[in-house]
Amino acid sequence: MQSRLLAAALITLPMCAQPNGAVLFEKNCKVCHQAGSAMRAPLMDALNGMTPEAIRTALESGSMKAQGATLSAVERQTLASFLGKGSKVEATDAACAVDQTRTAITIGWNGWGVDYDNSRMQPAAMAGLDAASVPRLKLKWAFGIPGANTVNSQPAIVGGRMYFGSQDGTVYALNARTGCTYWTFKAAASVRSAMTVSAEGTLYFGDLKANAYALNSQTGKQLWRVQLDDHPVARITAAPKLWNNKLYVPISSVEEVSGGNPKYECCTFRGSVAAVDAATGKLIWKSYTIPDPPQATTKSSVGVQLHGPSGAAVWLSPTIDVSRKVLYIGTGNGYSDPATKYTEAVIAYDLETGSMKWSQQLTPGDGWNFACSAQGGGPNCPKDRGPDVDIGASPILRKNIILVGQKSGVVYGLDAESQGKLLWQTRIGKGGSLGGIQWGMASDDKTVYIALSDRRLGRWQEEGGLFALDIATGAKRWNTPAPKPECLSHPNCSAAQMAPVTLIPGVVLNGSMDGHMRAYAAGDGKIIWDFDTLRDFETINGVKARGGSISGSGAVVVGGIMYINSGYGALSGIPGNVVLAFAAE
Repeated sequence: MQSRLLAAALITLPMCAQPNGAVLFEKNCKVCHQAGSAMRAPLMDALNGMTPEAIRTALESGSMKAQGATLSAVERQTLASFLGKGSKVEATDAACAVDQTRTAITIGWNGWGVDYDNSRMQPAAMAGLDAASVPRLKLKWAFGIPGANTVNSQPAIVGGRMYFGSQDGTVYALNARTGCTYWTFKAAASVRSAMTVSAEGTLYFGDLKANAYALNSQTGKQLWRVQLDDHPVARITAAPKLWNNKLYVPISSVEEVSGGNPKYECCTFRGSVAAVDAATGKLIWKSYTIPDPPQATTKSSVGVQLHGPSGAAVWLSPTIDVSRKVLYIGTGNGYSDPATKYTEAVIAYDLETGSMKWSQQLTPGDGWNFACSAQGGGPNCPKDRGPDVDIGASPILRKNIILVGQKSGVVYGLDAESQGKLLWQTRIGKGGSLGGIQWGMASDDKTVYIALSDRRLGRWQEEGGLFALDIATGAKRWNTPAPKPECLSHPNCSAAQMAPVTLIPGVVLNGSMDGHMRAYAAGDGKIIWDFDTLRDFETINGVKARGGSISGSGAVVVGGIMYINSGYGALSGIPGNVVLAFAAE
């Protein structure tokens, strides 16, 4: 009787509806991925530029794993299919002619900051461009990256070849003059870091699964691969540094994002630097930015166990002080209580042993994760809540002075001879979680050049600008405000200048979130060249491509050609997927 009643009841029930992508987005994603959100997440147009596979990977094993865990497998696939419109089209007509000869490994622009000091200053002999020729720059070729909405990996130019990674994990080797493709390699996850090439021709980089790789730069054959951190959200975002047959790899994470989930046991990641044997990938030493491992602390307001201390991620490429045999890094904010003196600090490590020689904290008590974006702070937001002002820009070494830029909007001069003692500090902006100095400065022997990223949507006059400071005193030499953006109709249009600065003789180069790449006269800051990348491009490889915000990587100049990445769908930017090469007429 009961079975018959149950069967009759089931007949009258509607069939179980399939998940609806739009409804899932509205319920689970929209609060973060809408214009003006404090979460700084990509908008819908940026998500649409990704492939469904990339979005599903982010939800299942990537930066959105904690959020994806609240959905079923069917819901994750439905959401990925609804959002992901990006094409998996491969390059079709840009393969280079077969070349069996080995190109001499002459340095053009290697790694992130072009030298051990991370000066981002290209000498005249390598640049092939100067203040007289830069105003004549014209587009030479464009290369489209399939299925991407962000182009993060700054190109390395070595031996006439160009190397960079992409969102889907593809690493490209192109002819630096023509843009044709020699080979591609597929990493296990997205490759955001710049590449480093040894004198022997080995190519090094990391991915967003915290894997470090070594490839033959001529063929793309993998020589070794090693995972340097097994935390579920650990990643390598910055270029490794090669010195004395050791590869120094910085390790970061996106556990800040995981902390936004009230059910997540926040937080257990610690930033670190790993030194590996460049020939074999064997780990030599690994030093954490926070020496003490996290412990269980208290329970959140919803009864979830919390852990700490945590955070102090290393987003940047290390700086090598060859004379002192020391490596310098800057760290990010803390993720959870208790506060520690190693967050938002400059730390010096012994190159041979990895022992911490000294640490100089610039902003104490800055604990932050995505729970803090909620009104009043969510359950996982630390009591020691701060403004989230990481040191994301590589320190620059100039003789005895370590130059440091921070998201707080402050530039520092530290004494390398006296364990990082503060020599001077100069505020150039208001700073904030998307403000201050984001990705990098450039310096010659007398002046440091800094781009400002004080993002204030709807108030472009308060955003951006380029500054020149005296490196001995921190005194301001000049400041050029950001021009009015031409893209104000776009919800993510901004005059903020997040991109790192590049310096060549007489010229400072910097990109903007409004899609413009500009050249400034180094002496007085006058704009001498301006190119708007926010448009469609016909590409050398036949992939549909469009420019967007310029952020995350800077201009690279080698042999009379300037290379830039355009497109930044992350951090509330305008998406795009193109690499551009310019030469003087």
